[in-house]
Formats: sequence, C-alpha cells, structure tokens
Amino acid sequence: MKFTPTAIRDVLLIEPKVFEDRRGFFMETYRRDAFAAQGIQADFVQINHSQSVRNTLRGLHYQVGHPQGKLVRVLRGEVFDVVVDIRFGSPTFGHWVSEVLSARNKKQLFVPIGFAHGFCVLSDEAEFLYYCTDYYHPQGEKGIIWNDPDLAIPWPTPEPLLSEKDQCNPRFRDIDRDFSCNC
Repeated sequence: MKFTPTAIRDVLLIEPKVFEDRRGFFMETYRRDAFAAQGIQADFVQINHSQSVRNTLRGLHYQVGHPQGKLVRVLRGEVFDVVVDIRFGSPTFGHWVSEVLSARNKKQLFVPIGFAHGFCVLSDEAEFLYYCTDYYHPQGEKGIIWNDPDLAIPWPTPEPLLSEKDQCNPRFRDIDRDFSCNC
C-alpha cells in the first residue's frame, strides 16, 4: 500500500497495490501492520455502506462523545470527498482537503478523529464504504453546513440533493470546540 500525506497532517490518501489480470483484480484495502507503520492505530468496529445518486451530498458530518475515525472508499461510481479539520488549536483548523475517490482509481482516505467528512456523488450512482473506529451514536451526531462561505469548498454542483438534517447544519464558525489538537 502507498500512503500519501495530504495538505492536512494525519489525513492520508491510501492507494492499495492492485493485482489485475483477465479475470479481474485483487487488492488489500486494510492491513493493521501497514497502517500501524504509518502511525494509524485504528480498530475498526463498524462498517457502513451507502448508495447514492448523482449530485447527492452527504455531510459534512462528525460525531462527539463517541468520535469516529474512518477509512473511506468507493465500491462503485465516483465521488468528490472532503475532509475538514475541526481540531481547535490545530495549525490547519478550518482547512479542508479533497480527493476524487472512485471504483476505478481504488483510492481510500483515512479520516482521523477530529475531522468533519462529506462527499458529493459525481457519477450516476455511487456506493460508498466507511470503516469506523467507534459505533454510531445518534445523540452525538453533528455537522457543518455544506456551503459554508468561510470554508468555500468548491462542490461540483450548486444544487445538491441533501437530507433535511444536512440542510440545517450550522456554519463552521458556530460549531462547538469539541476537539482540540495537541499538535
């Protein structure tokens, strides 16, 4: 596996080694020892799988009380994936990184605790897989409004399909300081 740091420390782009032939392909998407060698001590306890249509935007989500680190990838289709640093005191607090993740490029992102995450579907449909380091606790679910002008994320559509909940998320400047950085 190839681990590439992004512009935000601790958020890693992961490219599995893919073995392809006329029958198809094989790849390892997770190896505890390889992740540990990169400083990622993740114990994944829950795996989520979502399916969405073009222009669906899910996010920007995070969880408090039982925060989740995530390893994310696309099984079918293509998405514009975004990670926002919400660790108060971090030198990259309020900064974001994005990657196009697809079934074709097989790239993954590791999203540590202390980051908000979201994605927008670029293909007709996409299936998205999340490996999570803690269980989902709805009472700790929080978010940031997708089109926050202070973040200025260049989402690929001006009119995404949103859940009712995601339409009502607060602006970044109004979120609680739930995470701090010992950076």
